[in-house]
Amino acid sequence: MKQMVIYDPAMCCPTGLCGPSIDKNLLRVSTAISRLSKKNIEVIRHNLNDEPQLYAENDKISKLLNEEGVDVLPITMVDNEVVKTREYPTNDEFVEFLDIPKEYIMSGLEIRRMKKNKENK
Repeated sequence: MKQMVIYDPAMCCPTGLCGPSIDKNLLRVSTAISRLSKKNIEVIRHNLNDEPQLYAENDKISKLLNEEGVDVLPITMVDNEVVKTREYPTNDEFVEFLDIPKEYIMSGLEIRRMKKNKENK
């Protein structure tokens, strides 16, 4: 199984629910990771605020930060290779990067709609 690690920028929480407004993209990422967890697929997230030593200890992350600054965050790695920088993976990219069925990341409602559409064809 592939291992995904996301190096987040410094933030107070990974959900996007704190602060003056909700960050819909962070909420989507948190929801996707929660759904993957229910399928026993772990996506590890690190927060620059809480674990700066991990950013410094990883040669690839440290090099990107030194060359491009914190604007390069978030950084997504799969099997210790950088696959995306500057923004979070889309749901389709989670599927592609982890080589998993699309249903793993879909909501129950989306799965029911998809099955219904297939039945109606």
